[in-house]
Amino acid sequence: MSDFESDKPSENDWEDGGGLAWNEFDWEHYLREQDEAVHRYLGFYESLREHPGRIDEAAAQMGWDRGETENDSEHDGAEESAFEDDVYTLHKNPVFIATRALYLSLRRSWELIAGDPGKVPQSAALAYFASLQRGEEQAVMAVHALDFGDFAMAVALFKRALAAVNVSLGLLAEDAIEREPAVAAYREGARMRLFDLREIWLRVIDDCRQELDRPIDEEG
Repeated sequence: MSDFESDKPSENDWEDGGGLAWNEFDWEHYLREQDEAVHRYLGFYESLREHPGRIDEAAAQMGWDRGETENDSEHDGAEESAFEDDVYTLHKNPVFIATRALYLSLRRSWELIAGDPGKVPQSAALAYFASLQRGEEQAVMAVHALDFGDFAMAVALFKRALAAVNVSLGLLAEDAIEREPAVAAYREGARMRLFDLREIWLRVIDDCRQELDRPIDEEG
């Protein structure tokens, strides 16, 4: 799906994994590797924040425009690469990674100012934080549906995530916090990230609708 094409296999890897049997340590190692992918994407995104095509450029630097992400120079070593390639989970989906990264940035910056009642009214701080949580939750569930090939449900869930983004944008523009200097400094970067999330999800929604409109006999 553009640069955010899902890396999902046609069948669930954990059903086809043969002798794959990981313990808790193995899964913890795997999850840490996927957490690093989120931070790696965010690093690329932040370095490109002035670039008009930042979401496409960040995706390209992640290797998503070349198909399945490779571990490039930052993750050299065949052992580590083989470990990651053993199984696919939601955590490897490019849309999931981009969504998690941008929401991480939004929350992290907001937490720096929202805890101070002198900078942000606490009712507004909580309402905005809740809108971020709702948006991320709906988007993650949409990626779940996407990975399972339920494109109609994915569209419905992404639309809910888009509604939450609109709420977030509206809260940042409310009179109660609009004039707060700390919020004004936060707002510019937050609006950029929220609009980029919208752009990513709208692209995926468009791809999902194309899949839904495709005649069934084309799948052969």
